[in-house]
Parts: sequence; C-alpha cells; structure tokens
Amino acid sequence: MSFRLFSAVLPVLISLLFSPVAVAKPPELTLANVYQKGMPLDGYWVSEKLDGVRAYWTGERFLSRGGHEYRAPGWFTRGFPAHPLDGELWMGRGRFAELSGAVRQVVPDDGDWRRIRFMVFDLPDQKATFDQRLVRLRALIEKVGSPYMALVDQQRASSHENLMLRLDEVVADGGEGLMLRLGASGYRSGRSNDLLKVKQYQDAEAVVVHHLPGKGKYEGLMGSLLVELEDGRQFRIGSGFSDSERASPPKPGTTITFKYYGLTATGLPRFASFLRIRNDEPAR
Repeated sequence: MSFRLFSAVLPVLISLLFSPVAVAKPPELTLANVYQKGMPLDGYWVSEKLDGVRAYWTGERFLSRGGHEYRAPGWFTRGFPAHPLDGELWMGRGRFAELSGAVRQVVPDDGDWRRIRFMVFDLPDQKATFDQRLVRLRALIEKVGSPYMALVDQQRASSHENLMLRLDEVVADGGEGLMLRLGASGYRSGRSNDLLKVKQYQDAEAVVVHHLPGKGKYEGLMGSLLVELEDGRQFRIGSGFSDSERASPPKPGTTITFKYYGLTATGLPRFASFLRIRNDEPAR
C-alpha cells in the first residue's frame, strides 16, 4: 500500500475502530414463549424460524439484542426506511456460525455482506395489530425494493396437525422450526403468548462454569461442561460436541445454547445437548 493511500484510509479505520458500538439502552424486543399442543391457533400467523441473528433496524443502523451495533456497509442499507424494523440478519439455513462471524466484525467485509439478507418479521408499533402491521410491511418492503431486505413469509395457521406437518417439512429441509404470531396482538416487549416458537425440541442458554475431563475415548479431552442457568442452578452437558469442540471447548464465562426435551422431576433440562456458542454480539 502506498503512503498516499494509507494516509487516506487511516482516518476511516480509526473512526471505525474507536467509535462507540454500545448504546445506553438495548432495544425492547418481543420475545417468544414455547408452543404446546392444545394451545389455540385461531388468529395466528405461522412462519419459518430462521437460524439467523436478531437485528433491530433503528432507522439508521442495526442493533443487537444487547444494544450493540452491527456495522453493515452503507451500500447494504441504502434505501432502508427511516423508522424501526424488527427482523434477523440471515445467510441461509445451517449457516449461523458463518453468519455470526461476518456480522460481528468491526470492519464489515463486503463479500460476506453480499450473502446476507435482512429478513423482516415485524414493524414495532404498539398501537397497530400484527394483522395491520403485516399489511404495512408488505407495502413498505415492496416500495423499498432492496435486494438485501425481504419479508419473512407469513401464512395463516390452522390445526395442530397441519402445524406439525409443516414443522417436519421445514426441519427435513434443514430449517430450525416455526414461529407463531397472534394477528390481533400489538408490538410489546418481553415474553408472551403473542409470539410462540414451535420446535421439535426446546432450547435455552447457559453460562459455562468449567470443563470436566473426559474418560475412555475422550481421555485428554473435555468430557462435559458444567453450566449455570439464569436462576443459578447448575448441571452438566456432555453430548452434542464434535471432537474439535472437545479439544477446544467454550471457555468459562461463555454463553452457550443447548437443546433439551422437557424437564426432569427436579426441574432441570432433560437430555441436554450442546448446540452452539451464542456469539451474536458484535465485536467491541
């Protein structure tokens, strides 16, 4: 690189590296409860649950769940509306690790971002129902006409049996699950039955406390993780790891996502299995 080019690029790099990425307050997002058989489906919309990174478009930039900025290139957000949108940055089914590595970079890589789409599933508006918001979203996204923004497909839910058939189809094609949104609901923060996730298994997050050594074929490797839930209860996770993950396991203090199938008699996750490190917050 010539000195002249370096002199021109240096101020841009400095502004990127040392400008703040945190905001005072994280966005107030809608959060999902878990769908259970027998729950009424009247009035709900169903869509695919994308394995992307939750992103809140403020009208100027993307924020993570924790309130930190995802630094999208200017060309990516060109023409985006000047008011909030709720959605996910997505690269395709089964590509969460690749996606999270791309969107967390302080200096965005154009090649990575050309493979990402902002999949919009809601319009933050506490007064309008989701039915009304969906109509506005369809018109808005069509008007924007950006190749990097799309509306998550929404279909009316019907019966539990049809819901399970669609769930099986999505999972068989490499998808993660389904989401249900109540058409009559307003946009409100926190967990409620207005938003439900539908999966073949349940998932949750825990913090790694320390590593427990392996035995037998895992001699010399990590055998299981001792993890802690939000309520302070601890338990072990010993399955779901590749050999490379056992050789270099998540460090203590790392937040992981695990899957499980109901709860034991003592209220701990049953058949817990490691899914991935929850590393969707941008680099600081």
